[in-house]
Amino acid sequence: MPDFPITDTHVHFWNPNHLRYAWLDGNEKLNRPFLPEDYRTACAGVAVGKIVFVECGGGTEQAEAEADWVASLVTEEPRIAGIVAHAPLEQGEAVEPLVERLADKPLVRGVRRLLQGESEPGYCLRPDFLAGVRLLARHNLSFDICIRHHQLAETIELVRRCPEVRFVLDHIGKPDIRGAVWEPWRTQIYELAALPNVHCKISGLVTEADHALWTPDDLRPYVETVIDSFGWTRVFYGSDWSVSTLATTYPRWVETLEMLVAGCSSEEKQALFTENGKRFYRLEE
Repeated sequence: MPDFPITDTHVHFWNPNHLRYAWLDGNEKLNRPFLPEDYRTACAGVAVGKIVFVECGGGTEQAEAEADWVASLVTEEPRIAGIVAHAPLEQGEAVEPLVERLADKPLVRGVRRLLQGESEPGYCLRPDFLAGVRLLARHNLSFDICIRHHQLAETIELVRRCPEVRFVLDHIGKPDIRGAVWEPWRTQIYELAALPNVHCKISGLVTEADHALWTPDDLRPYVETVIDSFGWTRVFYGSDWSVSTLATTYPRWVETLEMLVAGCSSEEKQALFTENGKRFYRLEE
């Protein structure tokens, strides 16, 4: 385990008895509360210094309610240092009042509007969506990109068209690790990394692999690719807890990533697990 406190940049808390998430319906493993007390149990033995909560796919109607609920959890989990909230950026300029209210909340550092479920090619390049994303820079908010690997080409164009916005690619773009699919994901990751305003979150890999049978070697080429392309200053760790419970325990994921970067320097290791995420999400403010 790292011998210093890590920054977990991708944590999901939810309580279906308080806020409903339609995608949980029928999901026996995840359709229950996942709360700070559960997180503390899950990461026992791992020194977590700061936590970034990322919206859980609840949609527009409960975007502010979710951010406020998570902020209320700080009294029992003071490590919560940042929130990535939902906002319907497809509304374009009309979404600015909501974005402004979110930015005024002390813990909100960024916005995520899920793209992985959009079937329309080029959805994120719609004029209104681009306008909504560009609003984030006015309010010093970043954008978490959550896509599947087949959406990488349009994502590259999104980042290229919004050079003023700070982006992070969640879950390394969800490559098909289970199927050992390599291209065009690898080539497109290098294209994306060539744009200086985007970072990459090393999270969610195990749920893209075989949940029961994955090994560190299944993940190795993907981790090595994002570190080689983005460099040690633009990658950072995330657990993707509680979704990650489908495929791993918390300590196993930390141990796996630490093993996969075993050849790095102590400075590089600390950048990956702690400092880069802290800097991207402005957690010292």
